[in-house]
Amino acid sequence: MERETMCIQAGYTPKNGESRMIPIIQSTTFKYDTSEDMGKLFDLEASGYFYTRLQNPTNDMVAAKICALEGGTAGMLTSSGQAANFFSIFNIATCGDHVVCASTIYGGTFNLFNVTMRKMGIDFTFVDPDCSDEELENAFKPNTKAVFGETIANPALVVFDIERFANAAHAHGVPLIVDNTFATPINCRPIEWGADIVTHSTTKYMDGHDTSVGGAIVDGGKFDWMAHADKFPGLTTPDDSYHGITYAEKFGLGGAFITKCTAQLMRDFGSIQAPMNAFFLNLGLESLAVRMPRHCENAQKVAEYLQGHEKVAWVTYPGLPGDKYYERARKYMPNGTCGVISFGLKGGRAAAEEFMKKLKVAMIATHVADAHTCVLHPANSTHRQLTDEELIAGGVGPDLIRLSVGIENVNDIIADLEQALA
Repeated sequence: MERETMCIQAGYTPKNGESRMIPIIQSTTFKYDTSEDMGKLFDLEASGYFYTRLQNPTNDMVAAKICALEGGTAGMLTSSGQAANFFSIFNIATCGDHVVCASTIYGGTFNLFNVTMRKMGIDFTFVDPDCSDEELENAFKPNTKAVFGETIANPALVVFDIERFANAAHAHGVPLIVDNTFATPINCRPIEWGADIVTHSTTKYMDGHDTSVGGAIVDGGKFDWMAHADKFPGLTTPDDSYHGITYAEKFGLGGAFITKCTAQLMRDFGSIQAPMNAFFLNLGLESLAVRMPRHCENAQKVAEYLQGHEKVAWVTYPGLPGDKYYERARKYMPNGTCGVISFGLKGGRAAAEEFMKKLKVAMIATHVADAHTCVLHPANSTHRQLTDEELIAGGVGPDLIRLSVGIENVNDIIADLEQALA
């Protein structure tokens, strides 16, 4: 099926007389006839459900849709995008390990990696995504377990060179993990360009309507864990908590990563997405292929308007000819990038704050990438925990305004910007 059809059809096929829509299984527990039946689930000898802290049928049906959209082999939902990114790393890296990461990632993810996960003993080296080949090569260490980047960085809008980083990761025997939140699988499928694991904050374009926090992880099913068995003992050696199962042997390339992530991490951390949220997420997914072109079309017109305004100092949008990442965006996302624009005013930080007060259609909100047009000053909000040096290194200067262009009539959006600038 094409992606537009997958948005509607993938993940769930009702049988005769069954619910047309994905059903909400709003239950914490599931009944079995015998202890032996349940025991097979705990031993990973049979598929099924026993406790929603690990898995829920509603969640799995929605995860299967996202997996199909990304072209992966297995997927899972999490309680948030932060949980998805944490799980994607912690599933293969533990105390004493190291990860190479693009420096321009979202501030919340940067803080998760640079502060919280360092306390867990995992080291990170942050590299400029446009660094030289020598700098990239020097970032790897003998204990490196993964490479991480974002398809389109939030909010720096750096377009990640997926193929280049995939080649570097694979040369060192580690997987590439790509956060594909902004592009969505409608505009880019990182697995087709060499990525091994894809993550999402489903809270953004996938949900599209500010209703449900969530995340997702999709395994591309191509990374050979056993070929690098010494690097990934969690996947390639027996798990004593499941009677000695070796995930890579029992579940193969296509299922090992997600099965371990569910059986171990979701079991122990319980960062499950609520079934009701998964239901709302599915409603958003059904219109994703219709909404994304409108976001991109509106953002293109707004970016061109801002680029020509005398009070605007600079505009970053990968769809603008002349943008630093225009050609790379054409390669990886020929049908459009996203609806997010970054720009700065000639008056700097003070002008940004004053401008935002005057907006009437665009609302000031922490959120991004949904049907409503919203605006944010990251240096005062999502990236507030970063120093000025870290802000600049991450491509998020103190004057940067992040404008998430919605699907309203673009003339109304531009008129709102015009009166606020005036």
